[in-house]
Amino acid sequence: MSGRVLCAQLSLRCCGTTAPEHTTGPCWQLYVVVPGLVSKWPVFTWPTGTEVPSGEDRGAALASLGFTLADDTEWQWTEGTGPAYHPHPVRVALLAAAKVQLLPGGAA
Repeated sequence: MSGRVLCAQLSLRCCGTTAPEHTTGPCWQLYVVVPGLVSKWPVFTWPTGTEVPSGEDRGAALASLGFTLADDTEWQWTEGTGPAYHPHPVRVALLAAAKVQLLPGGAA
């Protein structure tokens, strides 16, 4: 994947997550979309909470996964509606995406 530009996504998991670790409440999760199985994507999960991770926090999370933002890239935010099947009222769903590349010596 060296030199290849990939995509990182950041989303608020409204009901927690089960992978890579279990959380019982809302949390932000960053993952890098790489070729292969979704279960093999590099993932970083912040502790339970709804505060949006700062740009600095996102950069540190990416670095911990072996990635950095691609040159001249900014996070692009989108807003949608969460799925109606959740056991709570429908909420606004935020998603951010940015192009990323491997850090020198980084491994995904």
